Amino acid sequence: MIGRGRGRSAASGTSHSRSGDGRDPVYAAVDLGTNNCRLLIARPVLNGFKVIDAFSRIVRLGEGLERDGRLSEAAVMRTIEALRICAEKMRRRGVTHARNVATEACRRASNGALFLSRVASETGLAFEIIAPDEEARLAMAGCASLLDPRIPYALLFDIGGGSTEIIWLAASGGNAQMLASMSLPVGVVGFAERYGGYQVDGDAYDAMVAAVDAALAPFDAAHGISAAISRGMVQMLGTSGTITTIAGVHLELPRYDRSVVDGCYLPFDTVQQVVARLRAMSYEERKAHPCVGYERADLVIAGLAILEGICRSWQVGRLRVADRGLREGILLGLMQAQRPAPDRGEDVALALAPARP
Repeated sequence: MIGRGRGRSAASGTSHSRSGDGRDPVYAAVDLGTNNCRLLIARPVLNGFKVIDAFSRIVRLGEGLERDGRLSEAAVMRTIEALRICAEKMRRRGVTHARNVATEACRRASNGALFLSRVASETGLAFEIIAPDEEARLAMAGCASLLDPRIPYALLFDIGGGSTEIIWLAASGGNAQMLASMSLPVGVVGFAERYGGYQVDGDAYDAMVAAVDAALAPFDAAHGISAAISRGMVQMLGTSGTITTIAGVHLELPRYDRSVVDGCYLPFDTVQQVVARLRAMSYEERKAHPCVGYERADLVIAGLAILEGICRSWQVGRLRVADRGLREGILLGLMQAQRPAPDRGEDVALALAPARP
């Protein structure tokens, strides 16, 4: 099977710096979330990696999970179809090391483990269901290169389909260290199913914002985050389709362009302007927008509410946009596991400098 575990050869289950036939290693990471199926394939380069292939598809694996507590057959079939494409790309690229992870939908679904057994049987891809703290750690590793080392603390958040990961970390001296994390059991798919997605009235939107704001309060109090913000010691970094969509709309892109979006800054007043603009659109208008599209048109309002709840709780003033995250963190971890033990400085450099595709 392809992708038997962390740092193991995709072809043989053993760990080598080169494949058995002498080829240079090729690494792959698959992130199977509640809404998206994403693949990155890369080769290592100095202080990072070069992406040689990628795939992303909205599969809505968690559709109906909020109501039924299990993955539906329609969602399973959509997802397996996408994973067959991932498996074929991995075989065609000669992947030697892979790690495939599943997150909130498979954590919560009563048939999550059974679904992954079926995936292994039908696609050859072996998945592991990772815990929220592991998901947070991988997201941090993937995004760390965008942190400003001059600002000692950072809030990193990832708005997913089934949950939202919040990471409180120390970022001074060019080294990112996770201090604490929490997994909010709210995401764009669940919120959209609960409060609506095609048309969302003001009361429903406010209820979503308030729910997020209230859920963050204990985490804030436990770690003194607001006090650090008031002293100007905190930066904010967001990674998710919600954040990249807001950036694309703000930049008036005729179509989404990762090279422009990844790493850009959004002041909070700009975020509020884009939020107001998207909320004022009809479903048909959102669907027609090149940076939203039909696949996200019924989910984006839920994402805006989650983001607004985060910004209301922690008024940092601006956030940096990351079009990267868990997959990049997986790739860096796989590559580091195959390298000779570096000194501390070299390890930090690799973690903070993934090459852009």
